[in-house]
Amino acid sequence: MRWQEVRELFPDQFVLVSILDYQEEGNKKIIDEVAPIRSISDQEANREFFQAGPGNLVYHTSNKDFIVYIRRDPLMRMRRYLFNTGLKIIGH
Repeated sequence: MRWQEVRELFPDQFVLVSILDYQEEGNKKIIDEVAPIRSISDQEANREFFQAGPGNLVYHTSNKDFIVYIRRDPLMRMRRYLFNTGLKIIGH
C-alpha cells in the first residue's frame, strides 16, 4: 500500500507499518510501499517505536512523505562493535 493511502485510512495518527519497498537517495530512505499493521495511540508511540521488530516502523501520518534518515557514522559502528564484543576502550 502506498504511504498516501495509509495517510487517508489513518488520518493524524501514529501507525505501525511493515516496510515493503523503498529507495535510497544519499542519506535518506524514501519509503514507497508499506503494509499497515495497526494504529498506535500517542501515549504508546514511543514505547512501540523502540519495540518495533526488524522491517517495522512507527510513523505519524501527518508526514506527507515517509522518509528515514540514514546515519552513516563509522565511529558509532566501531564503538558499537567494541561494546558488543566486551572489549574495553582505554581512557573511556
